[in-house]
Amino acid sequence: MIAITRRLSIAAAAAVALVGGFSGIASAQTELTFWTWRQEDRAAYQTFFQAFEKANPGIKVRFEGFEPANYQTILSTALAGGRGPDVMQVRAYGNLESIAKPGYLMALDKTNAPETANFPDSALAAESLRADGKVYALPFASQTMLVVYNTELFAKHGVTPPGSWDELVALCKALKAKGVTPFANGTATAWQNETIVQALLSSLLGKGFEADLLSGKADFTDPRFVGALTRLNELKDYFAPNFSGIDYASSQQLFAAGSAAMFAGGSYEVAAFQKQNPRLKLGVFASPPAKAGEPPLVAVFYDGGYAVNARTDKKEAALKLVRWLGTPEFGTMLSGTLQNVSPIKGVKAEAPAVQRVMKLNENAMSYLMLVHFRYQEPSGSVLLQAGVQKMLAGQTTPAEVGAEITKGIATYYAPFKK
Repeated sequence: MIAITRRLSIAAAAAVALVGGFSGIASAQTELTFWTWRQEDRAAYQTFFQAFEKANPGIKVRFEGFEPANYQTILSTALAGGRGPDVMQVRAYGNLESIAKPGYLMALDKTNAPETANFPDSALAAESLRADGKVYALPFASQTMLVVYNTELFAKHGVTPPGSWDELVALCKALKAKGVTPFANGTATAWQNETIVQALLSSLLGKGFEADLLSGKADFTDPRFVGALTRLNELKDYFAPNFSGIDYASSQQLFAAGSAAMFAGGSYEVAAFQKQNPRLKLGVFASPPAKAGEPPLVAVFYDGGYAVNARTDKKEAALKLVRWLGTPEFGTMLSGTLQNVSPIKGVKAEAPAVQRVMKLNENAMSYLMLVHFRYQEPSGSVLLQAGVQKMLAGQTTPAEVGAEITKGIATYYAPFKK
């Protein structure tokens, strides 16, 4: 049996190959271990698994949640030691490859997991290994980079969601003049700088810029990218006070407390904010385009998926669980409970905020660095995060950020090599 019966600390994870325990179950019941980085979803998944267990008597699922920042290391170490969970939530794109390429995950196809047909090709691509084209996980949610706003604060101060970049700036000026912090965002947590970029700048960047990056017609010194960063740099006066010292948790708290009108981030923030403050009334809008009347654009990525440990001795039960996690029944439960957008075909959301996100997703580009440039080092994400953090602190220019990103990615990305 592969189940590890206690939560791993980082130190324990490093020793898992030596001390990871095999536990026996005295009854005929099969216990599956399920690992995830989403500790905050424990109650929801316990409810989900109760529904699965009712439909599959004889199978019990045990939820194990880990610290998000350390999860990939803990999981990789356990799997490398021949241990780990039976079923796990895995991240997508480059992070998936790091555990799929060594053979730690079971490949899924229409034979052993017919539910793969329930997903669009773009979702399955996020959970595929580029080297062999095989799918190694069933996607669980898509996430959308956008702006979350406090509808009551907007109404109180007589402002509405902007239809252009100039309207966004005017909105921020109006709120600040009334003593309201426009954006709760801080930049002390590195990855937040990447979310800020595409939550606010996707419409300015455009689908054409993404296509040109992939074809080699453009790199990050392109005027579209540098110009968008220039606009963002002008917006920093409307971020949280002393924003360079404000981390992610503090910026969340600022918004959840009703002390700021907007938060540039992901659609996943909606449920988190409402959990922190159930009285909040929230809306969402896409990054504003350069000119009023132009269609706004959001950035979308697939957050991760459900995978089977290739070395589990409970493959039949593990596959049953993963297949169930790929059904419209589960997708509907996930959407309704966690207010995530399920990538499963035919799932309809009931929550107005989720419906709005799904509508915005009809005009979307990729979350650029995660989807295209987080497979090798230095990753595009690390380069962008560091560059924007420095830019907003006044330590570098938009043009210099673009040049550094291009230089770093060019070490492995052929279209950028001159």
